[in-house]
Amino acid sequence: MRTRRGAFLAGAGAAVATPLAAAAHPIGGYRRTPVPLEIAQAVRAEFVHAWNGYKLIAWGRDEVKPVSGTTNDFFVDGRTFGLSIVEALDTLYVMGFDDELARCVRWIGDHLELDVDADVQMFEWVIRIVGGLLAGYAATGERMLLERARDAADRVLPCFVKSPTGAPYRYANLRTGAVREPAMNLAEIGSNILEFGELTRLTGDPKYMRASKRAYEAVIAKRSGLNLLATYFDVEKGAFSKNVDVAPNPPVDSFYEYLWGAWAMFGDAQCRDWYRMLTDAILKHQADRTTVRGRLWFRQVDYQTGAPAGTRQVELAAFYAELLAKGGDREAGSDYYDSWTSVSDRYEIIPEVFDYASGAVSAPSNELRPEYANAAFDLWFLTRDEKYRDTAYRHFLAMREHCRVANGYTIVDDVRPRPMKLGDLFPAYSFAENFKYLYLMFAEPRRFDAANYYLSTEGKVLRGLRR
Repeated sequence: MRTRRGAFLAGAGAAVATPLAAAAHPIGGYRRTPVPLEIAQAVRAEFVHAWNGYKLIAWGRDEVKPVSGTTNDFFVDGRTFGLSIVEALDTLYVMGFDDELARCVRWIGDHLELDVDADVQMFEWVIRIVGGLLAGYAATGERMLLERARDAADRVLPCFVKSPTGAPYRYANLRTGAVREPAMNLAEIGSNILEFGELTRLTGDPKYMRASKRAYEAVIAKRSGLNLLATYFDVEKGAFSKNVDVAPNPPVDSFYEYLWGAWAMFGDAQCRDWYRMLTDAILKHQADRTTVRGRLWFRQVDYQTGAPAGTRQVELAAFYAELLAKGGDREAGSDYYDSWTSVSDRYEIIPEVFDYASGAVSAPSNELRPEYANAAFDLWFLTRDEKYRDTAYRHFLAMREHCRVANGYTIVDDVRPRPMKLGDLFPAYSFAENFKYLYLMFAEPRRFDAANYYLSTEGKVLRGLRR
């Protein structure tokens, strides 16, 4: 199956639902395991199916609800930032949809309004809007995208600048710079150095990287004698508000991811050393290989004493397998990935939250999460072990079987029944992550440098695009 570049595209403001060849390979329709390029073509076609649904129903809006045929505003009710368009830029590029990429760039130039009197969540704004614009710039060299990325970052920088400790507030008003909500978590405090560091590299202005480093310093200075960090932090008081360390679960997950990323992207040795110190503590005090025999999981603990505090596991933590391996703990990374594969094999689509000790599922939904595919993606390029492509392919088949609807793909409200109980949303991050990870694993296109890449927590290719 081949999709001609631009064949499914319409004018910038138009939207069409084009019959797709993706249905040529129904579930179970393969009489043999397809070769990698055939899988890549199937993934590409499914991206087209999802993109057509967005264009048909929600072009220019943040997100599409493909079941009801309505739209969703992600940041501010009644206001769009074209989030799906921004998130899709580098995916369109690596898949070769140049005409559509050009239309998206034009939409951003004509319609993306940043001077809005509204509060946005700094963390989501940075990894989605700032990161998406930076990846779009890396793909196209279009200077306007870099200028918009810098403008977008400047509008939430008061979260850092106005903080007495340097750890950022949660919300900023895009127009006034007013900030609010000092009660923060580690992920939201520490998941900005990739985007901010890239801005510093591209613009020569050190203020962005400096803000990220100050935020890290404020939190890491408060680590316990065990070198563990708690989860929730008051940025005005400069202290943790609770004692439980939930790593690598959210809401701390990407804090550690970005520490390693700062070393890999920018050669920041201090971030590397922080990562190593904190990871050694997590592996010593939180790794659990005994509760579920033969499986590696991570328990919650009291960050001061190391006392066990729970066995909850959240799908968003699945990425940690690749981070461990990249950071030098390859055996632990492989074992943790295998633990998640056991859950994938049981449910086909991994439930949002479960208890690894009892097996009880407390949140049976799945928000089209990309973390398991993300882990497979990085582990494949790191090790070239075929098990990662094999399991990623099974993940793709399950997603296609259970999440595909007439106008694209949708989240699942309950993964346990058959058929699964579906929700009604295609999260914009799925244009940035799910299909991209799978496509790059199997296609390895010339536009992507598999030997020298780095992606953000939102799947944005910040390094590794070939123009």
